[in-house]
Amino acid sequence: MGDRTEQLSQLVASVQISSKFKNVHPGLIARIGAGELKKERRLKEAVKATKKKLHQVGSAYQLSRNDYQAWLSSLRESANDLDQFKAACLEIMDHNRSTQERLPIIVDFYSEIFAHLPPINSVLDVACGFNPLAIPWMDLEENASYTAVDIYKDMTNFIGEYLELMPVQGKAMLCDVITELPGERFDLAIMLKAMPCLEQLDKGAGGLILENLNAKHILVSYPIYSLGGKAKGMLENYQRQFYEMVDGKGWNIQKFEFLTELAFLVEK
Repeated sequence: MGDRTEQLSQLVASVQISSKFKNVHPGLIARIGAGELKKERRLKEAVKATKKKLHQVGSAYQLSRNDYQAWLSSLRESANDLDQFKAACLEIMDHNRSTQERLPIIVDFYSEIFAHLPPINSVLDVACGFNPLAIPWMDLEENASYTAVDIYKDMTNFIGEYLELMPVQGKAMLCDVITELPGERFDLAIMLKAMPCLEQLDKGAGGLILENLNAKHILVSYPIYSLGGKAKGMLENYQRQFYEMVDGKGWNIQKFEFLTELAFLVEK
């Protein structure tokens, strides 16, 4: 046990040396690393496998170096002009593959979804990425609370400062949602394109999170195209996976098909 504990400490330290992973939640690195070490891998192999998995579920979606300070300056400078502020948000979302794919449909996406929801006073954004930058397009109640959680420390710091500029009671937290979901009650939880990544980390994690989320409504979405721009039957596959996941739950499900995204609105 002592040797395995020491190996795991070395693994986490080795992964965090990389600039790509230095801001990743250390608990997540340890959880993935522990799983790799249990496969009787040598330390070097376990480090490599852990980095590969972290890349697949996180850094593969980052299109460029994130210049958080410059982005915050742009947001603050335009905070008193809604059109300019929204333009700054769009520019930032263009730097992440997940939100970039939503830009052509952003108006229709949020107007359609929120048209099927009651007044929303509280939101939990699971594996948020840059999704909170779309708050100006969300029909939230005045002074709604918005809690954003993700695995990147620098990103959640940025989102936290961004939320201070918004007319919401906002906070952003470092979180491995598979093991430490916030427990308070929310009107709406959103998981935008997060499910495939969570399932890559832990098979069956998606259904467990849906079950454990303390929210009346949950918005789940999936990409229709791969990172390389191929369809590969993804719409049909993800639709089947989702319905299998919620089968027998007795929840009300509404499906939405957009140009670049498949979405489901769950009412528990």
